[in-house]
Amino acid sequence: MEQSLYLMLDSKGNPIARGRVQGKTDGPYWQIQVEDGKIDEILEHKKLKLLSIMDTGPSYEGIIVRSRNDMIQLEVTKLTPDTGDMRKNLRVIVHFKSFIYPLSGRWAGRREIESNDLSAGGIAFFTDYSLQVGERLEVVVPVTSQPLVLQCELLRMRPTERSSILYAAKFIELCNDEETMLRESVFNLQLRGRPKPSGRGA
Repeated sequence: MEQSLYLMLDSKGNPIARGRVQGKTDGPYWQIQVEDGKIDEILEHKKLKLLSIMDTGPSYEGIIVRSRNDMIQLEVTKLTPDTGDMRKNLRVIVHFKSFIYPLSGRWAGRREIESNDLSAGGIAFFTDYSLQVGERLEVVVPVTSQPLVLQCELLRMRPTERSSILYAAKFIELCNDEETMLRESVFNLQLRGRPKPSGRGA
């Protein structure tokens, strides 16, 4: 079941690995199988945050109790509901070229963009074209398991040293499958791009 898959973060919110819960989750102690072969990195930390890949899944904080091979036992506590926003706020720097299409009718055709960062809640991108805050667009996101064409609303222009304009936009009207694919992609990109361990625990 997908809800048993969690992104594991250190106390500073940096992603470390993915883990899959084995057995029951109705008690304070969970058995988690660490994926991606990152068990040594995990054991450098005392506390972990667990973000479910499913939007309906709550987030947890866990203290490592013991480990064996690629399995760890955590004593977990559920985080308060507002921390569920961590999934949408978890943002990864990623650069890909793509296109946007208008929904509001102020212009026609398509325009080229280059992404700056991506989260399950939105995207920031560079473009040479002038857009209006509040404008609604469709954007092609090619880094998910299948390319997605998603609706978004422009929130603001962001400061940049480049000649292109940097816009921040939030996704709107996502279906459950689209949200799940976005979270999976952000999780995977976070793990792939995370800094090498320094050897110090958090």
